[in-house]
Amino acid sequence: MQIQTVLFDFDGTVFDTVEGITKSIQYALRKHGREEPLERLRCFAGPPLVEKFMEVYGVEEAEAEALVTDFRERYVPVGVYESRPFPGIRPMLERLRAAGLGLGIATSKPQNMAELLLERSGLKECFQVIVGSCPGLNNEKKSDIVRKAMARSGSAPEHTLLVGDTKYDVLGAAQCGIPCVGVAWGYAEPGELEAAGAICVVPDPEALVRLLTGAAESPEGPA
Repeated sequence: MQIQTVLFDFDGTVFDTVEGITKSIQYALRKHGREEPLERLRCFAGPPLVEKFMEVYGVEEAEAEALVTDFRERYVPVGVYESRPFPGIRPMLERLRAAGLGLGIATSKPQNMAELLLERSGLKECFQVIVGSCPGLNNEKKSDIVRKAMARSGSAPEHTLLVGDTKYDVLGAAQCGIPCVGVAWGYAEPGELEAAGAICVVPDPEALVRLLTGAAESPEGPA
């Protein structure tokens, strides 16, 4: 397989968004009479929220959607800004672009929020396509988002790879017929990515560059 396009998940892969997400999930749960410590809520950073609320709390879809509405009540004005790119992301993206790879974002996060954060951090220009969930679609599947990103980038499955940090990324990629590389700096539980079928898990952005470009390991950059 010759990779030409690399699609990235956003939460837990490009941006560390766990603070704003967990605080906003906690806010929503309190409105529904549930109290949870922030550490228990890390699993909500990344996956479709309706699906995750149903999985974790066993609620029906209608209640899960109401929880997402309450989540956004805090997240949109406050939580979205409690985030930052992971260390090493900018040089990683620059080196992948220099190697001739097309880069894109495929995220369950609302597209406008992903674009806002990328713009504020100066990373938006690194990506040829940015695809997120549409406003009002609380439970859009990861596979649907990945397919949209592939279509917009004009990349065939045999030339496309997804980089993500949870099983939802791995499974969504598989449903689109593309491989997924997992990242160890995100929010997955130990062994989660391997069990879901990630082709490998990289420990840091430098390792991802070496994997995708074949660059020799060097503190000065690619050989």
